[in-house]
Amino acid sequence: MSKINLPVGISNFKKIREDGYYYIDKTNLIQKLLVPKPAEVTLFTRPRRFGKTLGMNMLAHFFDIQEDSRKLFQGLKISENRELCENWMNQYPVVLLSFKNVDGLEFETAYGKLESVIAELYKSHYYLKDSEKLNEFDKDIFYRIAAKKADTEEVMNSLFKLTHMLNLYYGKPVILLLDEYDVPVAKANANGYYEQMLDMIRGILGAALKDNTFLKFAIVTGCLRITKESIFTGLNNFTMDTIQDSRYDEFFGFTQAEVDRLLEDASLILHAEEMKAWYDGYRFGDMEVYCPWDVVNHVDNLLQNPEIEPIGYWKNSSDNAIIRSFIDYSGTAITQKFETLLSGGYIIENIQEDITYNYLHSSEENLWSILYFTGYLTRVSDEKVNKELPRDYYALKIPNKEIKEIFETTIKKWFTESTQQMDRKALFASIWNGDDKKATTEISKLLRRTISYYDYREDFYHAFFAGIFAGAGYVVQSNKEHGEGRSDIIVQDYAGDRLAVFEVKYSRKLEDLEADCEKAISQIDKKMYAEEFQDTYAEVICYGIAFYKKRCKILKK
Repeated sequence: MSKINLPVGISNFKKIREDGYYYIDKTNLIQKLLVPKPAEVTLFTRPRRFGKTLGMNMLAHFFDIQEDSRKLFQGLKISENRELCENWMNQYPVVLLSFKNVDGLEFETAYGKLESVIAELYKSHYYLKDSEKLNEFDKDIFYRIAAKKADTEEVMNSLFKLTHMLNLYYGKPVILLLDEYDVPVAKANANGYYEQMLDMIRGILGAALKDNTFLKFAIVTGCLRITKESIFTGLNNFTMDTIQDSRYDEFFGFTQAEVDRLLEDASLILHAEEMKAWYDGYRFGDMEVYCPWDVVNHVDNLLQNPEIEPIGYWKNSSDNAIIRSFIDYSGTAITQKFETLLSGGYIIENIQEDITYNYLHSSEENLWSILYFTGYLTRVSDEKVNKELPRDYYALKIPNKEIKEIFETTIKKWFTESTQQMDRKALFASIWNGDDKKATTEISKLLRRTISYYDYREDFYHAFFAGIFAGAGYVVQSNKEHGEGRSDIIVQDYAGDRLAVFEVKYSRKLEDLEADCEKAISQIDKKMYAEEFQDTYAEVICYGIAFYKKRCKILKK
């Protein structure tokens, strides 16, 4: 097996190149940005873990006037364009700032982290403080921001002020690179200080980007385009590139050819099929791409243990709260759409780019749009959709096995919690009272609330039914040997003197429900599931249960 050094968790382009890590060449992004002419502001929106931060770091090292980057880019695609490299490489002052660590449970904590990342940015340009090209007022502001003693207005103007100082020092316009600009706003929305943080980020970006004559150009990355709050309003020559656009589709995510080359270099080409099933399937523009985070992590693990099974790496880099909030919102229509997605189908939805975090639950359209732009759903190619769709409508599906697993895990947890919150006293009373008609009604109510993603197999109903009792604190046994076979479910009441024996069947047709219940009861009798309990419990009640989709029938022996 080939030994290659993979940059797991490393987003520093210089470290990757200098330390000999494996690098999938994305440097032609530079040419795409510059030719024929860079936009004043370019916003890239992509899901997390798709290479935005590494891409921004690569751009910083290419442009930064403080560096000599020829060795870093030697042998890479961009080095073939000698004229472009002569005109642009290490020719401009660069400001690179990431907002990814600006968060907190309250605004004061998050604001403190924002102050800190800006202060560290200023310290990286500490040579400006002693420059004769800056006046005393500028030097005083520089010190206050670097020392975290600036007031709110000065913090809002900090990026604009730094570009001004760098322009004075170098006599050249500045390239501004802002990574994960919307993370502070997303965190604020989750923790209840959205408006405060939005006002701060709007102030910082507005001052830095709008009519800033000290800029050569700016590039901004994030997961969503925040437009309703007018963060980017009034910007001239503003370019937005989302997962729906094709100009930059190959630069965020790994293409099939890139993954094949990596697997060949690692002598792991036999794992290509599982890699595709688990980590491919995202459609950006006209291209299908893999999640880089998953690919790098899984190949690295395979190099250590070629027998290791694929797992979800992307899910572990976030709490996936967005899916949970979606499910909490769900009604019958949304539940049915989840069932379609989890069974491998697609849904057709109106996708809106002009959305933002605090509008998450304002409409169902926004919910699907959020899941699409953040990578939980992807677009089905036009050739696989057999009809023409209205403007802004897209066929959406779950991209791969990893994301399906995230949905399933989240939905399982949601259903467990949801059923536990429902009042099930009437159900339990009907079971212990032997009222099979009432029990049928109550189970049917719960069943209608489920999201069925196992194609209504018998094991799904088995787990569903057992979970109802186990979640309420009953002693539940499943598939234990009793009599001459294994009964499906045994439930002991709280007092310990009564027992309910259940045999679960899956009906192929609605009209078979009652007959299948009778078959279940016959099986309980034939295999004597209840016999050994007769002398131990005051009462043993036997039920046959049959399910068909979201319908059920319960019969008492």
